Amino acid sequence: MQRALLLARAGMGSTSPNPSAGCVLIKDGKVIGEGTTQPPGGPHAERVALAEAGEAARGATMYVTLEPHSHQGRTPPCTRAIIEAGVAEVHVAAIDPNPRTHGKGVAELRAAGVRVSVGEGAREAERIIEGFARWITTGLPLVQVKYAMSLDGKIATRSGDARWISGAESRQWVHALRRQVDAIMVGANTARRDDPLLTARDEAGGALPRQPLRVVVDSDASLAAGAQMLRQPGKTLVAAATDAPAAAVAGLRAAGAEVALLPRAGGGQGPAGPQISAKGKHAGGGVDLTALLRLLGQREVTNVLVEGGGELVASLLAQGLADKVHAFIAPVLIGGRDAPSPVSGAGVERLSQAVRLRDIETARYGDDMLISGYVVR
Repeated sequence: MQRALLLARAGMGSTSPNPSAGCVLIKDGKVIGEGTTQPPGGPHAERVALAEAGEAARGATMYVTLEPHSHQGRTPPCTRAIIEAGVAEVHVAAIDPNPRTHGKGVAELRAAGVRVSVGEGAREAERIIEGFARWITTGLPLVQVKYAMSLDGKIATRSGDARWISGAESRQWVHALRRQVDAIMVGANTARRDDPLLTARDEAGGALPRQPLRVVVDSDASLAAGAQMLRQPGKTLVAAATDAPAAAVAGLRAAGAEVALLPRAGGGQGPAGPQISAKGKHAGGGVDLTALLRLLGQREVTNVLVEGGGELVASLLAQGLADKVHAFIAPVLIGGRDAPSPVSGAGVERLSQAVRLRDIETARYGDDMLISGYVVR
């Protein structure tokens, strides 16, 4: 199963909106076939492994990270292929969260006389497909928040200098995560101040063929038409309010950006207090973030990485829309009462109202410490 999980991890970022799965076929103690789910429209991991094994699959044991699907989707049911190939035993790590298959694949295999066991490697398998699981059950993408801050909780100096708080190893980890997600999101202030590329790059720094969608939450369509991200491979979506200046919207579209016009959040009041528009002014609230995430879900975006700024992160947390947090802490002290922090907004009044994380994991990258966890709801 560990080999199957390794194959599934290798496929992350290339299979969306389908989940990445890995499959290994064993017979007489030897691997006779293995596979990873291919991009949409291509075969699933089970069919890749079965094709490699050929007739040798009869009587073999299969290890697969995700329950074989039993419904007709972009590809025929994998359960049918397993049964027809004569596989004798199947070890399934995780049950498919898709309601169309959930438990039905295992039931169909057992009904055909295939021995099935479930649960080996389940936790890791579920982590691999967590974006798909969130999307297929709610219609919304998994939202991961990532930031790097100093030991005293700053993401930039008082002048806005933020390059680089974290080290090279941390940035390599971020690019690995970018390769796995469908979209990278930032707020308008971050886009204007940092003028980021927001691209997924390989270890040599080259842009990859597959680029996540770049999303700028920009109520007033204030992103500069000359922004670097608009000249990068891939697409940029600017989420603006329906009352954004028409000339600004037209200018961004002419520069190559897609502009989605969305309602503002009702009345500007969120669970944690007033929301702040792209320019930091109270203007009836910023873009309705739930509407934006719903739009992304409709576009089959299953996993979003949010990379700032503080107002956007605060709004996502306050509205219960953030699912996971990755915080890099660098051993540097910045200071300054005007230096920005990773989470802004109005904040909470009582510590009991603070957002807390569960299932905490820590790791070290160079001199930086990474703390990751899931938001407690």
